[in-house]
Amino acid sequence: MRPALISIVVFLLMLSCKQGPKTSDREVSEPIAQTASKVEEGKRLMENQCYLCHNPSTPENGQRIGPPMVAVKAHYMENHAEREAFVDAIMAFVKLRSEDHAQMRGAVRRFGLMPAQQFPEDEVRKIAEYMYDYRIEEPDWFQAHWMDRRGDSLYNRGRTPKVSEMEVTPKELGMRYALETKKVLGKNLMGAIQNKGVEAAVEFCNERAYPLTDSMSTNFNARIKRVSDKPRNPKNQANAVELAHIETFKGQVAGGESVEPILREENGKVYFYFPIVTNTMCLNCHGTPKENITPKVYESLSELYPQDKAVGYGPDEIRGIWSIVFDTPRKTD
Repeated sequence: MRPALISIVVFLLMLSCKQGPKTSDREVSEPIAQTASKVEEGKRLMENQCYLCHNPSTPENGQRIGPPMVAVKAHYMENHAEREAFVDAIMAFVKLRSEDHAQMRGAVRRFGLMPAQQFPEDEVRKIAEYMYDYRIEEPDWFQAHWMDRRGDSLYNRGRTPKVSEMEVTPKELGMRYALETKKVLGKNLMGAIQNKGVEAAVEFCNERAYPLTDSMSTNFNARIKRVSDKPRNPKNQANAVELAHIETFKGQVAGGESVEPILREENGKVYFYFPIVTNTMCLNCHGTPKENITPKVYESLSELYPQDKAVGYGPDEIRGIWSIVFDTPRKTD
């Protein structure tokens, strides 16, 4: 199994907001707040959906399982310099994944074709627009690599958000901690699947998921947990507060509402909660036995997790939440 050009997903950011005369501080600040929110969501969507395979920080020494997102942007901008053409091309490939539609043939040969994934069309559009409008993170080696092969300095054009638009808030910190931890877990998980198959993913989760999560907690000086109402490991059982938030998120998803983190600040601490949502790849271990989960994988799950409840899911369902506690960030003048 060779997942590759996975999820070209990241969000729209408008470069300007229509506004009337600036007659008050509130009228001045609202467009900035709206822009900051869009930047924040675009970055979150890209990292959440794409960086499992397209992480710019993944080393090139055999660990990479897909090109970095900036490479995707660069290749598409070569043939689609105009914004709408770029966005349409990204959307077309995600909708009709095939070698005929692929514009990165070398990446397909190296990593394989992007596996089937279901993404809402509006999210794909927002992602593609964000990619076009803004500079995105790139590996240290990429600029020299691209200039040597193409000689085009515009491969990652776009405005970098101003510091004033990206002030760190408790919500942003919580999302950063959740997404960075997800990237670390996901990169290792996808590498195990690519090299040894889905069975290796079960072994990885059993042996490495907790130590890696603990190391991220230490790194961020936060308490980071993944909890569920249907845990695979009893240690991941959600408490009463977390169970209530899981039900809230389930209701929002079922009603087609947008999902935002839940935060509570108390005694100098931020309590942050954000859903873990299934996709089609998750179903290899969390779907229905014999339908999504192969007998061999299910046998391994039964041996390692005799109290396993984390099966029977479909795509786009709430499998659990991130439960993170950290110090309230200090406000700067």
